[in-house]
Amino acid sequence: MIKTIVAGAAGRMGCRLVSLIKDSTVLMLAGALEGKGHPSLGEDAGETAGSGHAGVSITDNLSSLLDQGEVLIDFSAPEATLDHMRTVVHHRRAIVIGTTGFSAAQLEELKSLARQIPCVFSPNMSVGINLICKVIGEMARTLGEDYDIEVIEAHHRLKKDAPSGTALKIAEVLACSVNRNLNQVGVFARKGMIGERVKGEIGVQTIRAGDIVGDHTILFGGMGERIEVTHRASSRDTFAQGALRAAKWVVRQPPGLYDMMDVLSLH
Repeated sequence: MIKTIVAGAAGRMGCRLVSLIKDSTVLMLAGALEGKGHPSLGEDAGETAGSGHAGVSITDNLSSLLDQGEVLIDFSAPEATLDHMRTVVHHRRAIVIGTTGFSAAQLEELKSLARQIPCVFSPNMSVGINLICKVIGEMARTLGEDYDIEVIEAHHRLKKDAPSGTALKIAEVLACSVNRNLNQVGVFARKGMIGERVKGEIGVQTIRAGDIVGDHTILFGGMGERIEVTHRASSRDTFAQGALRAAKWVVRQPPGLYDMMDVLSLH
């Protein structure tokens, strides 16, 4: 059994991870982590998740958990994730990161730390999304310059970062596939008399509403036809299951930065 620690154990994703690990025949829950002062500290992680007694209390001391655990799964916030990662490096353990919203400087630190430990970092752990990322690159190359590219993402009203990390990843894949720099051609908002669409731009549009788990659509618009590829997540379990798959994989890898494409052998 792979001894697994969940960061953000009382959050929406953390609760699903705790519940699914409890049912796993390969992973076991070795620890549950929350930030200092969190109201769930001291509670049983399984009971907090609504899945019954787990025998693991939620704590704010990651170092003590890493003495027993083999891999940390982290869906928290950028600053917290980097802090956790520094501790993981000190203990020479593995980590799976699904946190989004990192700044450029934070990403550079993450990449530097990942050279020292096995690390899977992906803004979206869904198997379906990662397969789509494999396919849309070829679509963009084949369709060529005559097709406009748009990415539309929708998430629940509580999501803090925009666009979603998944939408940015999709846009980066598309830009790379057609030899464009997303920083130069990305358009993230439109308002007013903006004129005709600039050839080569890649639009990334954001929707925030209700309890939408996560929708992403890639639109290729040509003259006379429109092609749309859409992924809709109806449950956070799709991301949690992907993260567990990554955890099983990463504990067998040498130090380095990996993504879900590596986990799924899609490169």
